[in-house]
Amino acid sequence: MIPYLHVPPIKLGPLTIEPFGIFVALGILLAARLLSRQAEREGLDSTPLQDYAPWGVGVGVVVGHLFHLFAYHPEELSKSPFQIFKVWDGLSSFGGLIGGILAAVVFFRVRKLRFRDYADAFALSVAPGWAVARLGCFAVHDHPGVRTDFFLAVNFPGGPRHDLGMYDALFLFAISGLLWGLRNAGKLRGKLLPLLSLLYAFGRFFFDSLRATDLSYVDSRYFGLTPAQYGCFGLIAFGIYGLVKWQAPAKKPSAQVGPGSGVQAQAR
Repeated sequence: MIPYLHVPPIKLGPLTIEPFGIFVALGILLAARLLSRQAEREGLDSTPLQDYAPWGVGVGVVVGHLFHLFAYHPEELSKSPFQIFKVWDGLSSFGGLIGGILAAVVFFRVRKLRFRDYADAFALSVAPGWAVARLGCFAVHDHPGVRTDFFLAVNFPGGPRHDLGMYDALFLFAISGLLWGLRNAGKLRGKLLPLLSLLYAFGRFFFDSLRATDLSYVDSRYFGLTPAQYGCFGLIAFGIYGLVKWQAPAKKPSAQVGPGSGVQAQAR
């Protein structure tokens, strides 16, 4: 059994830095770094991705907060009329994903770029970045599950429970390893994002079925399912469509920096 260790916030004068926010920031930085590197490896211009990053994060945070309020905890709207503007107070990871997708659809259309060319780079960066961010959920234990004697249970106050933040992080790290292994083996090129979508949807749907219902602060359910479980149906549909319909994009020369020279193009 895993002990219940709650990571305290860091006090810096008048500022309070929550551990959840630290892990989310680290996850975003990791994803942004990997996204640019993977695009360059595929011979793609990484500049649009660097321009997209702040839009993806910004829209993701706003939509994630709104999804948290209106889908998961509408009762929080009674706290204050300004609660809707407090984007730091409550964030849904699935809502953040929806926001990032919406931002990508608009951004790539405005830039007249084909998102599918960058899809593998997104899969190889989003999965590990999201896994790191999910460690923040484990650090504060904000996704308690039902009571259990499972060997990975966390000894919450009141008894051992599943810790779904930890499960989600471990599952995403495992998916990341699979995606990178496929990338290195040259398998499913151009289809890694649909594969990520499909795998994560099945895992997330199962994990949400383990969410606690006997605590004072629990997620809303609609006809017995959480909002994320309904979202999983969309991820499954996209995953199946992408695996069946998407074709591998044409290979392009990738940019490399030679020792003592400028940028050189080398085909991979």
